[in-house]
Amino acid sequence: MPTRQISSHSFDDILSELGDDPAIPDPHGIRKSSSPPRPSKEANTASKPTLLSQGSFQFSGVPIAPVLTAVIGLVLASAAMFFLWNTNQSSSEIELSALRNQLSALQKEMQLAKAEWALDQEDLYLVIDELEVSIHSLKLVKPITATQSKSVAIPHEAELRRWQYLGLTRMHSGEQAFFHDGKTTVVVKKDAVAIGEWRLSQAQKEMAILAHPQGKSITLNSARSE
Repeated sequence: MPTRQISSHSFDDILSELGDDPAIPDPHGIRKSSSPPRPSKEANTASKPTLLSQGSFQFSGVPIAPVLTAVIGLVLASAAMFFLWNTNQSSSEIELSALRNQLSALQKEMQLAKAEWALDQEDLYLVIDELEVSIHSLKLVKPITATQSKSVAIPHEAELRRWQYLGLTRMHSGEQAFFHDGKTTVVVKKDAVAIGEWRLSQAQKEMAILAHPQGKSITLNSARSE
């Protein structure tokens, strides 16, 4: 096998690439440490935009259409729910207002009915009072009328019924009727007073009629006709 000549510099590079292998001796201490070097501040500062750019790249890799659709759907659903709630509230307010109007109308009708009932009740009481007064007056009037008709008599009525009609004469001064009162002969002209308030209202040959202002009359027949 032919020999190869390796310079010391090349050998150091090879040892550096092999790392901390314990099987390979490093008498000169030229092996590189396997611990990674500490990054500098400039390296950290430069790495941050890289990470941000990687995050932006990853977010941009997500499909935006489904997300946008979901957001729009959520907004539309919220708007629909608000519209329904507002509509229900408006309809409830309308129904409540209608019920209040009906209640107010019923209260007015009840007040009118109470007023009419009070007037009808007053009229009924007035009619009852009038009926009671009429009944009371009838109870009082009937006995008085009966008593008057039995007890009160027209003066000279009984006496006139005992008279006798004698006849009639006609003269220039008028007609004269002759009566006998049981004692003497009485001559009475037509429409003149015979006795008391009794007047000779009509005289004929067969009869004579004596009338009283109260409406009663007595008819006396002639003694000749009897």
